[in-house]
Amino acid sequence: MGVGAKNRYWVVRHGKSVPNERGLIVSSMENGTLPEFELAPDGVNQAQLAAHLFRKEVEANAIPLANVRICYSPFSRTIHTAQVVATLLHLPFHAPHCKMMEDLRERYFGPSFELLSHDKYSEIWDMDEKDPFVGPEGGESVHDVASRLARAMAFMESEFEGCAILIVSHGDTLQILQTILDATNQHKETTNDDLTSPMLEAVQVAPVLSQHRKYSLLTGELRRVI
Repeated sequence: MGVGAKNRYWVVRHGKSVPNERGLIVSSMENGTLPEFELAPDGVNQAQLAAHLFRKEVEANAIPLANVRICYSPFSRTIHTAQVVATLLHLPFHAPHCKMMEDLRERYFGPSFELLSHDKYSEIWDMDEKDPFVGPEGGESVHDVASRLARAMAFMESEFEGCAILIVSHGDTLQILQTILDATNQHKETTNDDLTSPMLEAVQVAPVLSQHRKYSLLTGELRRVI
């Protein structure tokens, strides 16, 4: 990797949730934090599997569990996933080991899509391909999400050092995060610059952001990103 990060990062998309089972878009803070929208039973199993895989990765990289940090979105489905992982790793679900970060929340798709069918996602992604700087009416564009994720990464880099950080978040959010991290790495492949917010912001151009779907994750999928 060209990017000189102080930590190693993995992402995991939350396990299969009640909204996933119902085929609903639940993207607002108001709805996303409701307890009835946490993980479905299958999602708990997926979170447990992701936790096992993450533990193996941490051990393979000779990182002590004391240096593991779990940063998660404030939605009920991501909190539930993070709790399952923390439990399996025998980590206390509080600072400094676990940290809720609002900037890792789900992409808000706006009132015209909220609580509608998952089938509507294709309309949003078509819009993203045409112009990632324009989001659904009243919702977030790809660029809006990328901006807050650049801020989140800069915060984690300033807060932690020498840690294995697991980011527990959502489909679109994690696609967009991987997009800017990969572009930053390619842009900086001949350097070892520290990972900073300006660096992550510099790659936020339309040809990069419009391709976020190629980084899609299944529910409960774990992936090393840095």
